Amino acid sequence: MPYSTPKKSVKEIRYLNKDFTSFKDNLIEFTKIYFPKEYNDFNESSPGMMFIEMASYVGDVLSYYIDNQFKESLLAFAEEKRTVYNMAQSLGYKPKLSSPATTDVDVFQTVPALSSGAGASYTTKPDLRYSMVIKSGMEIAASTGVTFITQEDCNFKFSSSYDPLEISIYESSGNVPTTYLLKKSVKASSGTIAVEYFTFNAAEKYKRIALANSNITEIISCTDSDGNDWYEVPFLAQDTVFEDMQNTEKNDDDLYQYADQAPYLLKLIKTSRRFTTFIREDGRTELRFGAGTSDSPDEEIIPNPDTVGSALPGSPSYLNTAFDPSNFLKTKAYGQAPSNTQLTITYRYGGGIDHNVNSNTIRDIQSINVTTDQSGLTASLIASTRASIAVNNPIPATGGRDAESIVEVKNNTLAYFQAQQRAVTKEDYITRIYALPTKYGNVAKCYIVQDTQLDSKSGANADSRVANPLALNLYTLGFDASKKLTNLNKAVKENIQTYLTQFRMVTDAVNIQNAYVINIGVKFNLLTKAGYNKDEVVLRAIQKVKDFFDIDKWQIGQPIVIADLAYQISLTDGVSAVVAPEENNSDGLPILIENKFLESGGYSGNLYDIKSATQDGVIYPSLDPSIFELKFPNVDVEGRVIGDSAGGS
Repeated sequence: MPYSTPKKSVKEIRYLNKDFTSFKDNLIEFTKIYFPKEYNDFNESSPGMMFIEMASYVGDVLSYYIDNQFKESLLAFAEEKRTVYNMAQSLGYKPKLSSPATTDVDVFQTVPALSSGAGASYTTKPDLRYSMVIKSGMEIAASTGVTFITQEDCNFKFSSSYDPLEISIYESSGNVPTTYLLKKSVKASSGTIAVEYFTFNAAEKYKRIALANSNITEIISCTDSDGNDWYEVPFLAQDTVFEDMQNTEKNDDDLYQYADQAPYLLKLIKTSRRFTTFIREDGRTELRFGAGTSDSPDEEIIPNPDTVGSALPGSPSYLNTAFDPSNFLKTKAYGQAPSNTQLTITYRYGGGIDHNVNSNTIRDIQSINVTTDQSGLTASLIASTRASIAVNNPIPATGGRDAESIVEVKNNTLAYFQAQQRAVTKEDYITRIYALPTKYGNVAKCYIVQDTQLDSKSGANADSRVANPLALNLYTLGFDASKKLTNLNKAVKENIQTYLTQFRMVTDAVNIQNAYVINIGVKFNLLTKAGYNKDEVVLRAIQKVKDFFDIDKWQIGQPIVIADLAYQISLTDGVSAVVAPEENNSDGLPILIENKFLESGGYSGNLYDIKSATQDGVIYPSLDPSIFELKFPNVDVEGRVIGDSAGGS
């Protein structure tokens, strides 16, 4: 029998065994199988084992770096700060290095009294000619040394539901007011404002500049030497930005009449002067610019057949492949590169948990810019009025926190990316509308439903309606100066439309309409416990009703559950039982709810059949989006004690 060479076994490579010991054992096993005659000295001190261990070490190190590089490429497992920051910002989320604290600051000033009449008709009122306008950016300091900066103008010459002016008597002489105190409330955030200047010569594509300070919380403004504004955008391909302007007659003579509810108008503009911000791992902020050389926002925005197909002989065709139909309209410049100019960048930096100061601690005015019309006024009174300006925070400053941890950045990035900064569901729209900055209008209540249209199959006069998938009906209400529900004016509605443009689906049409307000009155009877003062008990019960119908607790489409209201009244100290009123209460409900609709009485004018809308002790609102409002609680809540638990009356 002829001699045959035995076949060598095929080595099974185990790719998961990548540590030093596994590499060493596998190499020894490999040598024994494939080189049994060439080498068989596996003593730890032999030269061959030295080379095996050296190879195992190299394999172990390489495996370690490969594993870590792969792990760092996945956001959920990355640990390096630089890697996490880069991936987070590539997904649109900017890590928060530190957050400023915010609070409401009361601003005060005095004005002299202005008298009129004589004798019995003698009256005084505040001389608002001496009222000041304090520009935003007023620097005020807490007793701890933390600096706060106001976010909006404090205009004592202006009062509205959005920005009310409170007036009280400050000084009197013989019961005659001589000085009045004016008070307004403004938002203030902690931090320090800094200004930096950058000079640019020839245009450089995708130029980057780094600001000197770290923990920057806001880029306030960026202007060039020609007075042009540069705008921050989430990504350079975005060429439209929001811009606000004061609602003045000069800016918009049509919407100026609504300035009391919408002091600012929101506009969507197109600009080539834009930049993005990038947070570096050292905490500094970079500004990154585009590559265009023209000041036209439409640079290179021309139909480009190369991106969608070509009919030219010999050229490639892409008509059979998937493509974005808007690609051929996009610019390749991604914004303008600054050239032959100087940029002035104003920004705010600083924050942290120690910026959460207590109430009544922000009192020191460090920097202030005050303007007033001095024509026809007394210089000494102007000076005393200017000197009377004071500030105080009635509530603690909150929201300040230190930089996000790596784990927080990763979790927040994933949540941000999933949100996609878009409005798709009803909840998305409602959240966006409530997030509208108050300077563009006060949206108190919001309700959204899909639009409906007549079923064409049933004829023009049919009652059946079908949902319109391309339109949404948005029902809104605002507050007036007395925090009563009112319809939004035209200016606020236009601001909402503009604001939603950036978030709504391109196929969605949003129709903004007024919701209906159903004004109500409440009547109830009580039995009190023996030994309690009946007047005090009924006053406490009336307060329970007022708290129940607090407008902040009510939404459009919310029904009134009479049993819940009766239960709240029954919890009043001294109440033994809630007794059903007999007058106009044929259903015997424990509490009588009536519709208040007379416009002459200040009500909405909406007549509503509450009796027909009541089912099983629940009063349902109209099918047309509506909300119940106890408009005048001091008048429209009537409580009466008809006896006590001992049988007294």
